[in-house]
Amino acid sequence: MDMIQQPEAMQAWAQAQRRAGRRIGCVPTMGFLHEGHLSLVRLARREADVVVVTLFVNPTQFGPKEDFNRYPRNLERDADLCRREGVDVLFHPGAADMYRDHHSVYVVEEQLGEHLCGASRPGHFRGVATVVAKLLNLTLPDIAVFGEKDAQQLRVIRRLVRDLNFPVRIVPGPTDRKSVV
Repeated sequence: MDMIQQPEAMQAWAQAQRRAGRRIGCVPTMGFLHEGHLSLVRLARREADVVVVTLFVNPTQFGPKEDFNRYPRNLERDADLCRREGVDVLFHPGAADMYRDHHSVYVVEEQLGEHLCGASRPGHFRGVATVVAKLLNLTLPDIAVFGEKDAQQLRVIRRLVRDLNFPVRIVPGPTDRKSVV
């Protein structure tokens, strides 16, 4: 399994896979993987030739009262789980790699993210939409697999892909957040 941290290196790897005619499956995560994530990896493996798992705790989707710094992280453990699942690439950029100095462009979905979870977490879906757009641009997948349990997030991502004409098919998969590996 390759481990890639730099966005440019991730995109170069993805471009090489596409030139070789391989279908890329991407499973975006914030890490600290559990069985639900691994089931999404298995789904991606069935749908694609190569699988990329992204591990990125996205600071732009955390609100002011949510503790970004306390979000659990364990890259070594996550990498081991990905190796066991036959993941081809683990993409684990840092926040400074994803949001360069003077970052000022965001993706905003203006209908679906305003209700339910979005009503109590202002800016959350702006952060989600922005990072998903960036991850899709860097991994260049044919398919991207997201958990059905986050139904509102899944709807926002589907709208993002539709409205911005991303050439990717969103594949929903059942997730169980309670299962910890």
